[in-house]
Amino acid sequence: MTTSLPAAVLWDMDGTLVDTEPYWMSAEKVLVSSYGGTWTDADGLTLVGKGLWDSAQILQDRGVDLSADEIVSTLTSKVIEQLESDGVPFQPGARELLAELKEAGVPTALVTMSIRPMAEKVASLIPFDAFDLVVSGEEVENAKPHPEPYLKAARLLGVDILDCVAIEDSEPGIASAVASGAATIGVPHAVPVAPRPDFTSRDTLAGATLAELSGILEAHRAARTTTTSR
Repeated sequence: MTTSLPAAVLWDMDGTLVDTEPYWMSAEKVLVSSYGGTWTDADGLTLVGKGLWDSAQILQDRGVDLSADEIVSTLTSKVIEQLESDGVPFQPGARELLAELKEAGVPTALVTMSIRPMAEKVASLIPFDAFDLVVSGEEVENAKPHPEPYLKAARLLGVDILDCVAIEDSEPGIASAVASGAATIGVPHAVPVAPRPDFTSRDTLAGATLAELSGILEAHRAARTTTTSR
């Protein structure tokens, strides 16, 4: 039996494509401490996968006397500065899989709750044109775990979300992708995510192939057909 290719592969960014969570945590610590507060790594982990404006409200509650927009701008600028000074820590296997998708002509989208300048900065440091479009945090009404970001990406690509594969690392992101109807691969990184039958778990993207993604999509379709026919 021939397994069809995904209509598109939709990628989360922070923690999935790149290991930028330490950069965000560092920026958060500097910002909170500048207002006399304390921010720990454990605090930072509670923000993994959240939308930036949701995170900004939490930082306001911890004493940061700035508007949500100012917090988002300040954190993003700090992370971009660190990307420029220290480089982009790509996750194992991510660029290799993106290159295979590109060669096969499979459309891709970067679906991130970071803002567009951050997403475009990361994408620009990949040595080929890896993404057909970007859906960023300021461009949706509802952040992950709501399915809107993934549904919007599929709509803009002109494909059916049910024919797409999404790759995520966090609980909010996985929830968003699963709720959208995409076949979802969870690659937990900064925060553990317990395996569940509604997504495929992977320890890393190292060794991941387009053939594997196509098989996951085929199994996803079969599971949906079985559920619908009951």
